[in-house]
Amino acid sequence: MATRKATTPEPAKCPTCQGSGEVSRTVHVGRKRRPVGQQTGLCLTCLGSGEASTD
Repeated sequence: MATRKATTPEPAKCPTCQGSGEVSRTVHVGRKRRPVGQQTGLCLTCLGSGEASTD
């Protein structure tokens, strides 16, 4: 009889970045702080891994 292969469940995606590891932030310039565009950066919740923490 063949032994069954143990499958590990896929880790849950980070709720902040939806698993991409990056988040977008609006960039503001000037004294009146008008928005001019978006800038992507590392997700601080999962530190770019895209996986939800198990804490």
